[in-house]
Order: sequence, then structure tokens, then C-alpha cells
Amino acid sequence: MAKITRIECIRTRHDGSWTIVKISTDQDGLYGLGSASDLYNPEAVVQVIEQLLAPLLIGRDASQIEDLWHLMHMSGYWRNGAILHTAIGGIDMALWDIKGKEANLPVYQLLGGACRSAVPCYGHAGGADISELKEDVSRFMEEGYTVIRVQMGGYGGGGFVSGKDANLPREPWSSGPVFDEHAYLHAIPDMFEKLRLEFGNGIQFTHDVHEHLSPIHAIQLSKRLEPYHLFFLEDALAPEQIGWYRQLRQQSATPQAVGELFVNPQEWTGLIQEKLIDFIRVRVSKAGGISACRKIAALGEAYGVRTAWQEGGENDPVNQAAAVHLDMALWNFGIQEINHFKPHELQAFPGHIVREGGYLYPSNKPGLGIELDEVKARSLLSDSWDHNKYHRPYPLDRKADGTLVRP
Repeated sequence: MAKITRIECIRTRHDGSWTIVKISTDQDGLYGLGSASDLYNPEAVVQVIEQLLAPLLIGRDASQIEDLWHLMHMSGYWRNGAILHTAIGGIDMALWDIKGKEANLPVYQLLGGACRSAVPCYGHAGGADISELKEDVSRFMEEGYTVIRVQMGGYGGGGFVSGKDANLPREPWSSGPVFDEHAYLHAIPDMFEKLRLEFGNGIQFTHDVHEHLSPIHAIQLSKRLEPYHLFFLEDALAPEQIGWYRQLRQQSATPQAVGELFVNPQEWTGLIQEKLIDFIRVRVSKAGGISACRKIAALGEAYGVRTAWQEGGENDPVNQAAAVHLDMALWNFGIQEINHFKPHELQAFPGHIVREGGYLYPSNKPGLGIELDEVKARSLLSDSWDHNKYHRPYPLDRKADGTLVRP
């Protein structure tokens, strides 16, 4: 079997926010690709791979994916963190890519074979007001989507109040609009009422709360949205408040999608076993890769919970490929979040996932089916890019009194 000879991290995209893991072997031309991208801490992930995991794995049998996963997971002693799991996830994907190439089969065939002919996905519609949002929904419907996420602008949109109208205190901590939970609680049900009047019940909608609400207001929103029959309501509660899903489930039948910020298996195990959620929304790389996600999905299947792997606009084509291979093979697949890439970005990833209408299609080539043109990948970096100067913290919202809103 192939031995690992090198593990390298290739930074790409204009801002260097994509980190692609490449594992080379002692067999000529046999290598694997994985995604270890983290928009906010990219260099930290690279350091974990280069300083801890690569020296640990070089010389080992690339086929022993399960054993290597646990070796990586425990070799830093402290575990289940976002940075470590992203590093493990990138390597895990690359090992599955190698195994598929050795077997001359797509990864989804190694996972049990196809459960469907294509992967349904949902688009992201938005607008500064209801008129713009309706136009965007119409555009996605014309493109063939049957499930569409709808947002009134950015996350928390509909709940932002100008400083002039917010009764700010002296020397306010926010110079722009501030988030008001009560405004949001009224705006979002009103948004869905207008969308249903315009488009009827033939189209499915999702909405992302993005953890902006206090627990009791999250329950109120979920109850108010019941008449509009959402496909799911996403991340109504912050990870720190997941115990409130018991009360939410008791009071509302709106389907719940949860887990975008989860990295520790214990975060979703109880939610699944108690049947408190309907969709698992973890990102494949953040959970620790294909190996970890197929186990999460198996637990979900036993309790009637479906998958809806998270993508996000900053994610890369390799993570998307890994997610789609899981989607093809998992019986309890629910929906896949779409990610849009620019044509010149996709040119660096031959064999990338293809979208037609509201469906995603893998290339059916061996492994993940996606390759990396390293010359084009490096050319994507802007001339001013410097990994030592990279600094991109998550932008946070505040309430009128200055209190930070959880993302």
C-alpha cells in the first residue's frame, strides 16, 4: 500500500483564505487533496498540520484512514477544537481521495454506493427590502432551485435599527445600525407572509437566524413561523444555549437545522438522540472530515435526523466535493448548501462539482474527482497577499447599549 511521503498546505484564493492539503505518496503520481480552509485562523491550521500532524504521518500507510484519524485526534492531547478538527478534516479528505484513486472508484462508491442520482441543493436569496428579496427569489426559481434560503440583507437583517431611531446612550459603542430582537421578531414573520402570498407553497424556504436571538425569543420566532411551513430554521440558538432546544421542540413544529459552529461530537449527540433537531448543519472539514461525518450521519439516521452539510460563501471547491460525495452515499441526506465560485477560481480545480438547476453532480472520476492546478491556484493570490499580515476577525453586531450579539 502507498506510504505518505509529504503533506503540504497550499494557500490560494485572492486573499489566501483557502488552504488546500496535498498528501503525496511513494507511488508515482498518487496524491490526495483535502480542504483545511478557515477564513479567520488560516495560518493556525497550517501550523497544526505542518508542526504536529505532518511529522506524525509521514512514512505511514495511507490506507489506514480510521487509525490515522484517531492518531491525529489524540496526539495533541487536547482535542475537539475547531483548529485541530479542521487540520484533521483536510488530511482525512486527502486520504479518502487517495483510497478512491487506488481503488479506481469515486469516494461515494467506497462509502456504500449512490443513494440518489444527483444532490439537491439550496440557493441563497437576499435583498435590502422585500422587493429586492422577491426579485432574488424569482431568479433562483428560474435557475431551477426548489429550496431557497431567504434573508433580509445580512444575518440579523430585519432587526437592525438606525442609531437615530435606537435611543442610543451617551458615547455609544456602535456608530452604525444596532440589532434589536423585537424588531427582528416582527420583521421575519412579516417577510415570510409576503413571500408566501407572492410565491405560494410550491417553493421551500429556509432562514438562518445565525444565533442572534436570546433563547426565549428564538422559541417565539420558531412558533410564529409555523404557518409558513419552512424547510428548516437554521441555528435558532447559539451553541452555548443548546439545552433550550428541549423547550423549543415542545412548543414549535418548525424544523430545526443545527450545528454550523459545532466541532465537538458531544454537542450534537444529545440533540440527535432526544430528537430535538431535524438537520445536521456541520461543515465537513470542521467536524474532522469524511470519516467523522459519516459517523454523525449514521447516528442521525437511527433517530430520523437528516444531513444538510454547511458550506458558506468562504468555503472552497474541495470541501464542496467531499460534502457531495457524502451526500451521494448517505440515505438520510436532506439538502446541500450551495457555494458559488468565480470561473477563474474553478479553473484551478479541474473536476470540480457541477451545478445544473437545483442539483449538484460529482465528476465520477476516482477519489473525490477534483484536481488542483497549482500554478493557477497560486496565481489566484493577489500581489499584495502576505500570510504574515493576514487578519480577518469575524465582524460582530451590537445592541443599542453596546452588548455584543452572538454569531
